[in-house]
Amino acid sequence: MDNNDNLEARSSARPNTFTGVILRFVTSAIILAITAFFTPGFSISNIWALALAAVVLTAIDYLITRFTGLHASAFGKGIVGFVLAVAVLYVTQYFVAGYTISWIASIIGALIYGVVDYFIPDTNN
Repeated sequence: MDNNDNLEARSSARPNTFTGVILRFVTSAIILAITAFFTPGFSISNIWALALAAVVLTAIDYLITRFTGLHASAFGKGIVGFVLAVAVLYVTQYFVAGYTISWIASIIGALIYGVVDYFIPDTNN
């Protein structure tokens, strides 16, 4: 196997990062829309607020994971992940106009978000 074959094998084994980010953004937005629909006290006013909320949620989760090693997932990391998911859902309203949620709704929303996220396949293995 020469250098070119080796390089092609390595590049084809790596997933396309941009495609993975876009897929995760779309799935996050869908999960967030489903969660807002089924959670009383949680509303997202339009598609732009939904898109921005998905970006903000992903960014906050990334920062938390980067600095603490914990993932804000309702089912992924037990009670700590659930509390982080509640806090992230609640705090997002301060960054996104058209996104409103109460504390109780963020608790219910974290449960719904976790259940829906569990059943939608994750692209980041």
